[in-house]
Amino acid sequence: MTYLMSVTFSEILTKVCEWLVTEGLKIVIALVVFLIYCAAVKMICKKLNKRLQKKNVDETLRKISLPWLRRVLVFIGFACVLAYLGIETSSIAAAITSIGLTIGLALQGSLANFAGGVIIIIMRPYKIGDFIECDGNSGTVEDIKLFYTYLRTGDNKIIVIPNGVAGNRTVINYSVKDTRRNDLVFSISYDCDFEKAKQLIKECIDKNEIILQDPAPFINIKEHNASSIDILARYYTKSDDYWTAHWYMLEAVKKTFDENGISIPYPQLDVHVKNDSDNAPKEKSNKKGN
Repeated sequence: MTYLMSVTFSEILTKVCEWLVTEGLKIVIALVVFLIYCAAVKMICKKLNKRLQKKNVDETLRKISLPWLRRVLVFIGFACVLAYLGIETSSIAAAITSIGLTIGLALQGSLANFAGGVIIIIMRPYKIGDFIECDGNSGTVEDIKLFYTYLRTGDNKIIVIPNGVAGNRTVINYSVKDTRRNDLVFSISYDCDFEKAKQLIKECIDKNEIILQDPAPFINIKEHNASSIDILARYYTKSDDYWTAHWYMLEAVKKTFDENGISIPYPQLDVHVKNDSDNAPKEKSNKKGN
């Protein structure tokens, strides 16, 4: 019995050694080659990214395309390693296809987001760094993935918008043009001189260098409101200076109006009370004397 166990162990050891010399060495070689290949792919993608940066290729396109290029190359290398090891790749491909179909049917919303991401990449309604408004949310585009767009709000929050929504709804891009127009309405009392008010608003605009004079600012009466005259002021600024000029005008016009006696009225309502007591019918006395 001991002899049989010894022979069996010897055979097992021989088989293991043969496997290590043949198949085991093959696996080690495949693993080493695959690791070197992955490192080479990573280095190539880094160099390609730097080259695209020097050529001023759009950041959005770089951030989306390069990671997926790296994944595809790694997958191709992995498939080559499997083929080298003698593993049948056609059955694996068929299994991956069937699994992908099942997942696709279960995640139709995600596929819509993927399709929206492809549309955004091709049509380019916005890019990283643009200030946009979409689906009631506004902010600066922080990143664009194939499934989601990430917005950074003014108070430093991150809003995640599905690309299926961004690709199929109205998107307002405030950063496409170099200049933006701001429309401000200033209300003054009916007792005030509106021509003087218009001149004061014009002086506030002329004092600020970030407000452009071409196109020329427009200042005129917009509406005769219930308790005020509304004056519309339209002016252009560089897109980056929009909010700076906006806050400046609100503060500067208020100070200037106060210094020159131009009042901004509260809502007023005149109530007239009609006294009809004199016209009320008098009660007749029907008392009889005794």
